[in-house]
Amino acid sequence: MSQRSERRGIHVDQSELLCKKGCGYYGNAAWQGLCSKCWRDEYQKARQRQIQDDWALAEKLQREEEAAYVSSHSSSQTQPPQSHSQHSLATFSKFEEKKTNEKTRKVTTVKKFFSPSSRTAPKKESHEAKTPSPSITRQSSIETDRVSRDFVEFLKTLHKPGREIHKHSRAFIDSMGNKKDLSAEELSECVQDFYQGMSDRLLNHFKGSSEKVDRVMDQVEKYIMTRLYKSVFCPETSDDEKKDLATQHRIRALHWVTIQMLCVPVEEEIPEVSDSVVKAITDIIEMDSKRVPRDKLACITSCSKHIFNAIRVTKNEPASADDFLPTLIYIVLKANPPRLQSNIQYITRFCNPSRLMTGEDGYYFTNLCCAVAFIEKLDAQSLNLSPEDFERYMSGQASPRRQDDPAGWPQSGSRVNPVLTQIQHNLSVLSSLEKRQQQVIEGAQSLEAELTEWQESVAREVQEILERYPLDIKPRASAIDAENVENDRLPPPLQPQVFAG
Repeated sequence: MSQRSERRGIHVDQSELLCKKGCGYYGNAAWQGLCSKCWRDEYQKARQRQIQDDWALAEKLQREEEAAYVSSHSSSQTQPPQSHSQHSLATFSKFEEKKTNEKTRKVTTVKKFFSPSSRTAPKKESHEAKTPSPSITRQSSIETDRVSRDFVEFLKTLHKPGREIHKHSRAFIDSMGNKKDLSAEELSECVQDFYQGMSDRLLNHFKGSSEKVDRVMDQVEKYIMTRLYKSVFCPETSDDEKKDLATQHRIRALHWVTIQMLCVPVEEEIPEVSDSVVKAITDIIEMDSKRVPRDKLACITSCSKHIFNAIRVTKNEPASADDFLPTLIYIVLKANPPRLQSNIQYITRFCNPSRLMTGEDGYYFTNLCCAVAFIEKLDAQSLNLSPEDFERYMSGQASPRRQDDPAGWPQSGSRVNPVLTQIQHNLSVLSSLEKRQQQVIEGAQSLEAELTEWQESVAREVQEILERYPLDIKPRASAIDAENVENDRLPPPLQPQVFAG
């Protein structure tokens, strides 16, 4: 324990989780450390600046076209015919070249602004592209039908506002069906604009009652995102799938990281702690099966609570934030959740922003983003290892779990992972079963040899008896009429007759 206490653990100051603008809400790495509100403000300002720049570029291009036209027209009146023709062609050629360059710059600028990202990989050819998402107007799945019915039943309790909410929600879903070619950021902007507009209308109706507004917005989000899930989760215009594969490969490459390297204050040999760790892993994996951002957040929150419980049982005291983050990193490394980056981006883009800015959901989600960022940047210094050992472990040349390596991890006297203990026990049982199986096979072969030898011995004894006492078969006695060759001349046998008395 003394050695472990001397090791430098993973520490993130709680102020680093907050928005860089200082508004007090939780920030997000996907929003460059800003909260959803500040990010939207910055996004809108950047968008307005880009639109103004595009208009200024268009006006500049128009003025240059007019100036070139006036210049070429005035020169045609002062020059001789031959030289005028040559000069006009040269001027027109230069003008066309300049015009083409300016238009190319303008188109490139506009495309760059409306494209999802410069890092987005180009779309594959049609035969390599992913299967297009099914239309949201096609027959809904069973889950979608259930959510739609629940949404309608909920809106019935609101009477007239419920009909308006349902009308706007259906109209928004229909409009999103024509926006599949938009970038992920633009799809997010459309959904967030709808959330904002719906929230403003509900605030006016409920006289500023935020509790009722949140309750209605939760149902609206559930209905909207269940219907749009297939078209907005990991869209083809984003590089989410590429990030998923990179993160998955990264976590697989870090399979050798132990609980001691991360200074995780968890004793997995304690049954209650081990059970909490398993539940935390199950929750973070189950996140991918949910469709609604709020349900995905609920899985993260449940996972985090199991982590806090495991720390509390181990330390016999309430867990601290400094203990939570390294344990969350350990859980993510052990679970390797499917489509982790896609799920994080989906929550970031389409969750009700109020959930990500405040409350325990926002806090746990921000910590998960920090954990993923730490895993992506994990190095030797983070794990208190030498660069040489880190490279050897990453390349697979050595493993800290090897027991024949005295310098490996864990050292003698340190706690052994109960999972490794169970694996060793299972290997021992398999080895014992293999020996018993070999004994059974040898016994069966011996029995087969004995049966063959017994069969041969019985056959030899029978043959000896036959040779010693040969079988004498006497002829069978003939029947009485056997020698009567004229039996056809014999009278018929007597038959009993009945006389009437």
